[in-house]
Amino acid sequence: MTAGIETYAPIGDGRTVALVAQNGSVDWLPLPDLTSMPAFARMLDAETGGCFELAPESDFTTERRYIPDTNVLETTFTTADGQVRVTDAMVSGVAGRMPWAELARRIDGIRGDVEMRWRVHPGASLLTAAPWIERTQHGDIIRTGKTAISLVGFEHGPDEPDPDGTSGPQLTGRFTTAADSRHLLALAATHDEPLHLPDPYNVDIGIDRTIENWKHWSEVFSYDGPWAPHVQRSALALKLLIFSPTGAIAAAATTSLPENPDGGKNWDYRHAWVRDLAYTAHALVRFGLREETHAALSWMLRTIREHGPELHVMYTLDGELVPDAAEHPVAGWRGIGPVVTGNPARSQLQLGVYGDLMAICRTYVDAGNVLDIGTARMLAGVADRTCDLWRNPDSGMWELPEVRHYTSSKMGCWKALDDAVALAESGAIPGSADRWRAERDRIRLWIDENCWSEKRKAFVFYAGGDELDASVLLHAPTGFERGERMSTTIDALTAELGVGPLMYRYSGVSEEEKTFVACAFWRVESLACVGRHDEALELMSQLIPLANDVGIYAEMIDADDGSAWGNTPQALSHLAFLAAAITMREVIPEEKLRDG
Repeated sequence: MTAGIETYAPIGDGRTVALVAQNGSVDWLPLPDLTSMPAFARMLDAETGGCFELAPESDFTTERRYIPDTNVLETTFTTADGQVRVTDAMVSGVAGRMPWAELARRIDGIRGDVEMRWRVHPGASLLTAAPWIERTQHGDIIRTGKTAISLVGFEHGPDEPDPDGTSGPQLTGRFTTAADSRHLLALAATHDEPLHLPDPYNVDIGIDRTIENWKHWSEVFSYDGPWAPHVQRSALALKLLIFSPTGAIAAAATTSLPENPDGGKNWDYRHAWVRDLAYTAHALVRFGLREETHAALSWMLRTIREHGPELHVMYTLDGELVPDAAEHPVAGWRGIGPVVTGNPARSQLQLGVYGDLMAICRTYVDAGNVLDIGTARMLAGVADRTCDLWRNPDSGMWELPEVRHYTSSKMGCWKALDDAVALAESGAIPGSADRWRAERDRIRLWIDENCWSEKRKAFVFYAGGDELDASVLLHAPTGFERGERMSTTIDALTAELGVGPLMYRYSGVSEEEKTFVACAFWRVESLACVGRHDEALELMSQLIPLANDVGIYAEMIDADDGSAWGNTPQALSHLAFLAAAITMREVIPEEKLRDG
């Protein structure tokens, strides 16, 4: 059976992400970029997806961790005969990201003799390419479409290539470790360009360099507060999703991992949502990470201007409009399809995105930065557009096909104008603060009159309805409501959507999908905002252990067995945890935090 989603640990180089299962198999690796077709995709296509296996020949158990303060993975295999440690890294260069992709796997013997086997089985890239092995004067090269992959190593015991294997071309080998032995395997890959074959001994040095590069980044990261190791790990997970060539931030590293066993709700999250990017940049500002914040914000503003005047929900990582969804004829994770690239929500109207955009720009200015003239004018136009559009129905944060007057969308419009007023009053943007202030107050009145249920003592999912939506919890931190109404809304949501510490997205969705990780942390943050500190601390203590063994959250969790569902690692899940941790540090007395 295909490995569980929770068994995967991501490693990356700022351009792409590989997923390594607990059994040592790399089952996901798009090349050259995160949004490219995957050279290894067994997690979505068990038959022809391809993989890079590395494990003991005999039965084994595993323990793993990230080397502290890095995204370099260590897996320790224990057999009846001995123990071996595998260090997996996407190698970085002397001056940053490598000009080619380099996946390195160092194998160190710890004790005893352990027979190891490996297999590089290139995949069919979701049935868009047929891989083959080319014999060259410098070694065997795997080619799949325009992607070229070389395998180098030392003491790795390669067999003769098998270009005509029953499951497709593959490279294999075996070797035996001993105490203090060292072996190495590494893939180098390029796309539509010449291929460099690295010296394997330089790759070995590169692993150590990569470790030091990550540690240096972590030294710059500044957080002094509760749950520090978990906060650090979530920040490192987000760093993997930052596409360094542009500064864009992917919503997740994968596509088409299902949200429920029946399939259908399988989406491609390897794009940059304005919402997720705004939340990420907001968190990074609070952590003092200047370079990533500036790159992300500048990319977003430039991309919005290039594709304006309307604001789109998402963009590709290289700043283009996201293509519509296309299905690929492969089975999907554990046979649960469809497998898609692109995203059908690309052209929806989501009013909440105006609030997301304005909020990150206000955060950027409040952190001591200055907007350029073009951005300032654009934001004034966004504020005016919010005034014009907020009365319209939209698809809401959850990108639903039913167009309605969603409460959280109206709250997002309120937030957009509240921030626009603050930016105008500080002189950061031009425009009519008086108009924005008046329209902001009209939105507040409209929400109070149309989106509050006295019967349920809660803000409802949409105007005139009786259902509930966890995304309204986002607007305790924004300041829309931190009083009794938000407190009773939390209780109503807990009663209807809560399952222990976890929470579903909205009424009725439990029939279609698993609990949504971000919603659980939104509840924690909202509890802290309304002053219910003990409850927030208790929920936080229950949620943190629900990450996988190396601290990674996917999109969803099955409340019955704790298994992960949906795309992984999921930016929104880690962002919600980070926001909760930071807010709790700000609003809960230090002695209570320490005791909690």
